[in-house]
Amino acid sequence: MQKFDSIRPFYDSEVNEALCSSLNHPMMKAMMNFTFPETEEEVWKDQLSKTHSIRDFQINFVYQSIKKILENSSDGLTTSGFETLEPNTSYLFISNHRDIILDTSLLNVSLFDHGLVMTASAIGDNLVKKDFVLKLSKLNRNFLVQRGLTPRELLQSSKLMSEYICHLVSKENRSVWIAQREGRTKDGNDATHQGVLKMLGMASEEKEVTDYFRKLKIVPVSISYEYDPTDALKMPQLLANAKDEVYIKDKNEDFVTLLSGIIGQKKRIHIHVGAVIDKELDAIKADNDNTNKKIQALANVIDDSILQHYKLWPTNFIAFDILNNTNQFSHLYTSDEKQLFQRRFEMRIDTDNDTLREGFLAMYANPVVNKMKYQNAE
Repeated sequence: MQKFDSIRPFYDSEVNEALCSSLNHPMMKAMMNFTFPETEEEVWKDQLSKTHSIRDFQINFVYQSIKKILENSSDGLTTSGFETLEPNTSYLFISNHRDIILDTSLLNVSLFDHGLVMTASAIGDNLVKKDFVLKLSKLNRNFLVQRGLTPRELLQSSKLMSEYICHLVSKENRSVWIAQREGRTKDGNDATHQGVLKMLGMASEEKEVTDYFRKLKIVPVSISYEYDPTDALKMPQLLANAKDEVYIKDKNEDFVTLLSGIIGQKKRIHIHVGAVIDKELDAIKADNDNTNKKIQALANVIDDSILQHYKLWPTNFIAFDILNNTNQFSHLYTSDEKQLFQRRFEMRIDTDNDTLREGFLAMYANPVVNKMKYQNAE
């Protein structure tokens, strides 16, 4: 399958060489010392040098790293819905996207804990410019989404990725994680972009695209963080957008965001996996007469599931009440929780800047607004 070489993760036959070449890298040492603080360097180096598969690397090292991250920077992870999935079965997980690394890593921890197939996961190639980070992502079964392409290159890249996802799910029995949109949600409004679904449909050999989507076994995923560890880092782009300016990233911004997501405080986290989208596809097929309408209808089904099962935390209700100068949800949080959120809010941004203030609060408040819209529409 050489056609996928430009985007695929390592094959198991390539894992040991990649690990052995990384044993002395400062970031590998930092990762191992963080994960196994009581373990001598020679011990973990010896174990890594005997690792020959992605699964062994994920279970013996990455899984332990994520558990340590949860221990150090959260108040715990809870899950729901996983009991409805079948073991030894591949799914296409389409998820809201808040954190570069943790969204997919926490899903995989949860899948492993429930005895389910872990994912190959999409990651933008702009996030893995550093050689070690690229190597680590390929060791963790990430495949590359190519960014910054011409329209012609984008079409070719999208078709390749669509074929690769189809190959993983249908030929390798490997689950796949992909975000519902390009890039992380900056304003708390989780919405599935039709372009993602159009890309997925490119590999279809079916006359009817809904029949192909059924074969992929699409599962919507809702990931909810009580605190977004990168909330303040999202503000410069929101500020530029408010001024109608083109936002230009600092060259190290993606890497700083990646690290901040890992070490920043998240408090409680919840992941819900929805039901496989199946019967809904029959209704979409019957009610819509062209492919674009069918794709929009599928996006709406995914959004409904993500919004319905999104876990609202006290921080969401507090932000809504502050932003709207109301006490509508005061029964859902304590005065201590409100004080703690306000202190964080005031420490992380210039609260005298109305655009920053409203942008920061809206990031937390919009999930409440969207959930109310969903409930009112039922």
